[in-house]
Amino acid sequence: MKIGVLSDTHGMRNIAEKALKHMKDIDIIIHAGDLVSDARYLETLKYKVFCVAGNCDPFAIEPTEKILELQGKRIFLTHGHTYRVKYGYKELLTRARQISADIVIFGHTHLPENAYIDNILFFNPGSTALPKKGGPGTYGILEIIDGTIKAYVNTI
Repeated sequence: MKIGVLSDTHGMRNIAEKALKHMKDIDIIIHAGDLVSDARYLETLKYKVFCVAGNCDPFAIEPTEKILELQGKRIFLTHGHTYRVKYGYKELLTRARQISADIVIFGHTHLPENAYIDNILFFNPGSTALPKKGGPGTYGILEIIDGTIKAYVNTI
């Protein structure tokens, strides 16, 4: 399964669409918040989309976190603001352990992350539209094949 991962698109749907063109042959999209309306727009392009609300989604009906089971892997999806990810991953790690997550997908920092902490993949695609350090936006690709996880962050 090939999963396209976006976060922090902030209403810039044209940039999100550009990222999708780079992804090629994805099975689903995971959007880690800011903005849920962007995730809903991607559904109109005939993609299966899983998303959560971020700090810029105060009126969204989506929850701020979800647990997904895909290809035998437990994925914890959250925007990250409720776990204070701009100040470290301690709270996020505690929650990931509580729910036995294999992968944590989050956003909010506008910085990409692709690292294992205690055998849990912490994956942030960065911001598609407003990267923290300037330059081109980023997006993520997760591949889960025969129980193996491969994760990549790419620029648009």
